[in-house]
Amino acid sequence: MSRLEREFYSQDTIKVARQLLGKTLVRKIGKHTMSGIITETEAYRQADDPASHAYKDVTERNKAMFGQVGHAYVYFTYGMYYCVNVVAKSKRHKAGAVLIRSLKPHEGIDAMIKNRGTENITNLTNGPAKLTIALGITKIQYGEDLVNSKSLYIEDGIKHYQKIIASPRIGIKSAMDKLWNFKITI
Repeated sequence: MSRLEREFYSQDTIKVARQLLGKTLVRKIGKHTMSGIITETEAYRQADDPASHAYKDVTERNKAMFGQVGHAYVYFTYGMYYCVNVVAKSKRHKAGAVLIRSLKPHEGIDAMIKNRGTENITNLTNGPAKLTIALGITKIQYGEDLVNSKSLYIEDGIKHYQKIIASPRIGIKSAMDKLWNFKITI
């Protein structure tokens, strides 16, 4: 499969969130390769999105969202979990990122099971914190260039799935009218 190029991430954040569905997130640690098909995403922009980390302005935490597209934005939440996003935005927006919410495990499932401490495959990577634990993604990957990295990147994936379901984003208290959560079933 071919790795996604920088131009892919240089589109409107919402469009990228939809187009990431079915793509493959790959994580390499030493000799282990783990991957999963992206089945759920959420788009976050800036000035028009009060639910976004970037809404008010650039901070130390969110500065990746304002940077070059195609880089990882990893943040710590609830005092115990990491979530991974990919910076994606058109030139019309100062900031943007797509949260990877869920994967269908594909490769390296035994390593993911070990990392998560569960053998329940359907529960292995079906949440943003679950997938970062399974793939060993931490703050160390903050800012990593997914276009050139040897250890974290996104490849083309499956082309065919039933349909994309759009709904409000999960766990937010504002901008609930924006249907920027996208899911597929495979």
